[in-house]
Amino acid sequence: MAENGRSPAGLMRDARAVFEELTEKDIESVSAFTKDGDGWKLLVEVLELERVPDTTSLMATYCVRVDGQGGFLGYEQIRRYARGQIDG
Repeated sequence: MAENGRSPAGLMRDARAVFEELTEKDIESVSAFTKDGDGWKLLVEVLELERVPDTTSLMATYCVRVDGQGGFLGYEQIRRYARGQIDG
């Protein structure tokens, strides 16, 4: 449980909803969810530009931060990549 009695899953759901409302972008997945000082940090994968074939679609990773009570603090884009790109 988080310090305020809320579950990490609940914090994650709320952060996703606020991010999607602010950016009008759907989160495809959460690739990381970690404690960050008094709050939490999520790394989320978002479809930026859909292309054909799908493996050439442009994706982005955003860092989303929430405080210890689950309040939304902000987000920033930290990476852009082609969906089919393999990290190496």
